[in-house]
Amino acid sequence: MGFRLTPQDTSFFTLFTSSAELLVEATRELTRFLEVEPSKRQAVADRLKELEHAADDATHELINKVNSSFITPFDREDIHNLAASLDDCMDLIEETADLIVLYRLGDIPEGLADQFEILARMAEVTAEAMPRLRSLKDLKSYWIEINRLENQADALHRKLVAALFNNTHDAVEVIKVKAIVDGFEDAADAFEKVAHVVEGIAVKES
Repeated sequence: MGFRLTPQDTSFFTLFTSSAELLVEATRELTRFLEVEPSKRQAVADRLKELEHAADDATHELINKVNSSFITPFDREDIHNLAASLDDCMDLIEETADLIVLYRLGDIPEGLADQFEILARMAEVTAEAMPRLRSLKDLKSYWIEINRLENQADALHRKLVAALFNNTHDAVEVIKVKAIVDGFEDAADAFEKVAHVVEGIAVKES
């Protein structure tokens, strides 16, 4: 078990929670793509870019805090990995969402709403778990649920890609849509990586 400061420095956990809450906001923002006309999608992408910048700032604050703290609540490498993994989730969401605008899609591809729903739930579960890092208790249900959601995301991704290849005859459209559904699947994988890091911390510190 890593050496801990008593009373424990809680600011790390506040920063992790803030990062995860930004992911909740980002996944909710994705649903606006389903509600607005194509001409309005740039505003959604711009808002996601703002959230991505805020997430970068939170990550930098965490890293700076690790580097300037004599004692940390758990292993420094684990803190770095968790901060980077949370940031990866945001990067993948923002980058993939930007493709919707850059590729000038007409109708939102069928099934994308289901990907958005899964990502939103993954973000919510992750944000709910972050404060529990303080005690490292009651976290098992978090990584079990994330694993379940990631399996759901995998199955949906296979279904979307199969439907795309079977039903779309425009090769350029296939390339565009596949890049988008692949990107959101990568984001789901990134949420699972966050859960794996948390599980590793819990095991190491127990």
